[in-house]
Amino acid sequence: MSASLKRLAAAALLLLLPGLAVAAEIDGTQLSLWWALPFAGILLSIALCPILLPHFWHLHFGKVAAFWGLAFLMPCALTFGASTAGGVIIHALVGEYIPFIILLFALYTISGGILIWGNLHGSPALNTGLLALGAVLASLMGTTGAAMLLIRPLIKANDNRRHNVHVIVFFIFIVANIGGGLTPIGDPPLFLGFLKGVGFLWTLQHMLPLVAFACGLLLALFYAIDSYYFRKEGVLPFDKTPDSPIKIHGKRNIPLLIAAVACVVLSGVWRPGVAINLGAVHWELQNLVRDIALIGLALLSLKLTPKPVRAGNDFSWGPIQEVAKLFAGIFVAMAPAIAILRAGEHGALADLVRLVFGPDGQPRDHMFFWMSGSLSAFLDNAPTYLVFFNLAHGDAAYLMHSMPSTLLAISAGSVFMGAMSYIGNAPNFMVKAVAEDRGISMPSFFGYMAWSLAILLPLFVIMTWVFFHPLYGMGLAQ
Repeated sequence: MSASLKRLAAAALLLLLPGLAVAAEIDGTQLSLWWALPFAGILLSIALCPILLPHFWHLHFGKVAAFWGLAFLMPCALTFGASTAGGVIIHALVGEYIPFIILLFALYTISGGILIWGNLHGSPALNTGLLALGAVLASLMGTTGAAMLLIRPLIKANDNRRHNVHVIVFFIFIVANIGGGLTPIGDPPLFLGFLKGVGFLWTLQHMLPLVAFACGLLLALFYAIDSYYFRKEGVLPFDKTPDSPIKIHGKRNIPLLIAAVACVVLSGVWRPGVAINLGAVHWELQNLVRDIALIGLALLSLKLTPKPVRAGNDFSWGPIQEVAKLFAGIFVAMAPAIAILRAGEHGALADLVRLVFGPDGQPRDHMFFWMSGSLSAFLDNAPTYLVFFNLAHGDAAYLMHSMPSTLLAISAGSVFMGAMSYIGNAPNFMVKAVAEDRGISMPSFFGYMAWSLAILLPLFVIMTWVFFHPLYGMGLAQ
């Protein structure tokens, strides 16, 4: 870290430390949209720096993320006091970021110890089959778990293809996002809904038609695009992976992966009502047990997995380090945007919030779908889901029985449109980092959005008409 940035961080720490013990949450009603500028700054940095300043970005992306986090925290402390800024740190980092990065670390480490060895030839049929398998696994083990398990075999299967970027992009669409829409295990927004009282089977029953519709169309489109590129390449060059039967190595990690998913589920259903308070830090026992267990499972995976297995996966810590540094800044910098949303009609985004209800006070399901979705594309989709969940009514039983189409719109928007950008859902950026670590030249931030706008935007327009049309959608959603 440069000397100037060290001095800046030290000054910020001294400014904020007195407020950590008496932390207070930031009041979104007092914030203008100008407070979201640091968040816009970190998004633009992620989008433009790899293109305009690639060498600088490769060496200093962590410092850039820290700069934008401090660009919000320091004015926040000076304007609202150290206690409010301290509250932001505790809520963003302790309450959200640390559990987030522990889960990613555990799944990344454990899945990196499972090696699918053999010569998988990346034909259109095989690639489509792997994406379909990933879509199923995403709802059984979470989008992050499924993505980290299958991304390396998929890359290896296509290591002799000249055109393979589209394979990774569709993998993010289907496996890292939409495939996780069937169960609360699949994606964080649905898990939060489960914690609020939305039934497990309700999610499966109501989301199934949408997930099947979206995945079916995307898989068909992917097969057509991949077939075009496959034919265009003609006779494939020598395959880098020698022919050998398909084998799975590192099988000891499979029960560890299942245990990691079980830890997440149990933290939602086991509610002992015990909390540990250290100053302003508030840890519920079930979450603390979950995080400690996940760290233990990851360390156990490192101990039990033979080094040749990880070497066969080209396992490195680079991707998880990149995600950890960037998302630390993102979680802090997006705090004012989330606070403004939570303020509802009393915040700076009141006009947008009012769009989800008609003049008669009735919910506009298509607007709930697009509002929760478009904001989930750039903000953390879990708190965005909660904002619109509470805005719709806030009571899970009432929403399930009296407003099912509205709850469905919020659920689908939060899950599906997380695929619109690299930061819309946790595994998106992780998949990108793993692919780049394996030598694939992935699209830039805006380059990826060109793919999502061209493919996903028309899909979501069609889905709006089919499932959430003001005249027809209500009947299909119930």
